[in-house]
Amino acid sequence: MKKKFFLAAALTAALSAQSFAADTQVGIVNFASCMTDSKLGKQEQANFENLKKQMTTLLEDTDKQVKELTDKFNDQEYLDGLSPDAEKELKNKFQALNEDLQRYQNQYYQVMNQANVRVIQVMSNSISEASEKVAKAKKLGMVVNKEACFFYSTGLEVTPDVIAEMDRVFETSEGKKTSADKKTHDVSDKK
Repeated sequence: MKKKFFLAAALTAALSAQSFAADTQVGIVNFASCMTDSKLGKQEQANFENLKKQMTTLLEDTDKQVKELTDKFNDQEYLDGLSPDAEKELKNKFQALNEDLQRYQNQYYQVMNQANVRVIQVMSNSISEASEKVAKAKKLGMVVNKEACFFYSTGLEVTPDVIAEMDRVFETSEGKKTSADKKTHDVSDKK
């Protein structure tokens, strides 16, 4: 009796899944390609890299100052030529720079993590909105991230369409920003 019930349940589930798959058209989108190939993705990556470069420069400058002071502490002739007050001042400066360096390192990791999360959120929202428009245009029941699939037919790929939609929205929003910036300049020029 249990075997018959299990067999019937399995058969029903298989038929339901088969009819679901037959009725639902699916599109596959590659999130990574949207990041690297879309205009928004390129802009977000460039912003991230600029922030990273700024933070790295600050860390490198502070590290360089710490190394210079370390070299002075390792130079016995230099230390012998210092007054006790000057040596104390040098030690205080060294300690302050080390504290700054640790604080900058902590800030670097926090800022980079926050920036990365923000990029992922912006891109996820943009990909989601573009996927919805592509799904409506192509009459798809759903669009799935490529990473969720073990296998899919290349005919299901909608990434180029999603990127094209993302670029269209990006260009439209950039056009609005440029227009708004121009109006701001025009108003300030009249004053």
